[in-house]
Amino acid sequence: MPHLKLTSKRQATLPAETCKALGLKPGDVIDIEPRLDHGERLWLLRPRPARSRAWVGSLQTLVTPGKRHSMTAIRRSVAAARKKGGLA
Repeated sequence: MPHLKLTSKRQATLPAETCKALGLKPGDVIDIEPRLDHGERLWLLRPRPARSRAWVGSLQTLVTPGKRHSMTAIRRSVAAARKKGGLA
């Protein structure tokens, strides 16, 4: 039977077979819900549905090839727009 060992920092590692059975991948979030079943306290592990990441890369169509998009360049652009009164 799979088991967990709790560290001094209250961290635990789920066994590989448990992760596979639950369909878990690194970074997934698990909700833990207490249940009472015939007087016995049980804990239900339920994988939380992954958030949609449809927005990732959505601005790619606005990128001008060869143009710098470093944080310094972005800050300069924002500062210039503020001087023109374009941003609050």
